[in-house]
Amino acid sequence: MSRRTELLVLLLVDALALAGANVLWHEARFRWGWLADPLFSPSPVALGAVVFSLTFFWLLALLFFGMYRERYAASRFDEMVSLAKVVTIGILVLFFLLFIDNLDAYSARRNLLFYWVAVLSLLATGRVAVRSVQKALILRGKGLHRALVVGWDTRLDSLYEDVARYPEAGLQIVGAVRLGREEPGADPRQTAAIGDLPRLIDELRVQDVLIALGPDDREALVDVLRQCDGKAVSLKLVPDFYSIVGGMARTEHLYGLPLIEVMPEPMPAWEQTTKRLVDLLVSSAVLVVGLPLWIVVGLLVRATSPGPAIYRQQRVGRHGKPFMMLKFRTMRDDAEAHTGPVWAEPDDPRYTPIGRWLRKTRLDEIPQFWNVFKGDMSLVGPRPERPFFVERLSREIPLYGRRHRVKPGITGWAQVKWKYDQSLEDVRQKVKYDLFYIENMSLRRDFQILLRTLTTALRAKGH
Repeated sequence: MSRRTELLVLLLVDALALAGANVLWHEARFRWGWLADPLFSPSPVALGAVVFSLTFFWLLALLFFGMYRERYAASRFDEMVSLAKVVTIGILVLFFLLFIDNLDAYSARRNLLFYWVAVLSLLATGRVAVRSVQKALILRGKGLHRALVVGWDTRLDSLYEDVARYPEAGLQIVGAVRLGREEPGADPRQTAAIGDLPRLIDELRVQDVLIALGPDDREALVDVLRQCDGKAVSLKLVPDFYSIVGGMARTEHLYGLPLIEVMPEPMPAWEQTTKRLVDLLVSSAVLVVGLPLWIVVGLLVRATSPGPAIYRQQRVGRHGKPFMMLKFRTMRDDAEAHTGPVWAEPDDPRYTPIGRWLRKTRLDEIPQFWNVFKGDMSLVGPRPERPFFVERLSREIPLYGRRHRVKPGITGWAQVKWKYDQSLEDVRQKVKYDLFYIENMSLRRDFQILLRTLTTALRAKGH
């Protein structure tokens, strides 16, 4: 089944399971008297409101802890363990915040245990059923992940055999990058060079790249990682390179097929959810509360120079997808008419009368909060660059595309540690900071960066 169908089915099954668990707990407590003396029974309307509210709470909790992430061909046991953790935390929150004052110690323990069993058992039953249907579809060749393999001829033959031996892994090899002499009779359409990886990933709609190289092929591995940087694919390799990739890897077994996932998600699920929630809250507050001021700034931009107040420019976002980034215009409307794309300089003559002040206070970035609200950007992340510069810098700076693993940000570690880009060397230095941020992403570091950015803006120390 497709990812969208899987998500909808999971939401429906979870909602039904949670509603059933809430009704079961209500009946056991208020009608059957199993958990406490049934002093009263809520009306049908009140019961419906309680069931709806608790079901909504649980769906949010499951979303917050990443239980709706794609778990393609993953272990059902591992999912049940994760589910038990989420249910345990959720029930503790509910009982300590809502119910603990209304129950004596004995009743509290019985209610806690019964509700935990009801929610976990019904959720687990529903999820096992969904995963079992998914597995049955995979075994029938439905909804397989499209995989591209990279490696030496002999190792690819072995990998082909392994994938065929474990159909439960749900992988369909749709192409190959063979290193070495092409075997007689091989399909030339499925033989390419490492440099063709970005094109093949797009053309073949690849979801997984399987790497089968030897322990001495460090240079080839780095080249493969560089070519796949920024692409929305999962990188998995045969376990020979673990000592090389170190902390950037996570070992997994897809129904007996041992693989190492390279560069998995940099943040835990709950931190990613919290990061997105902070993005929504802060961007909404900035746009709504400061709306009168932003209107004044826009009018000043229009009054001091011809051209629109809001400047729209195409930038490259997560996984290399382009989007239109918004800014208050700080330069003449024809700033690049004769020069083409160039970086700004500290005393750039193209600045408008108000543009230099907007840059120093970082107020020119305010319209980007709309990009954050839409989900094209985040508050914190590597700064998005224009396609012209991305293409150039990807050729000149190794691993530059790794910046596209995460959403770009209004501010970032590179922005608070380095100056505006004025040369290729500046970009090289900022890429080092961006890669450090990506490999060490956390909410704590995001808040640290936001605090430094706010300090810079209040002191008008921007460039």
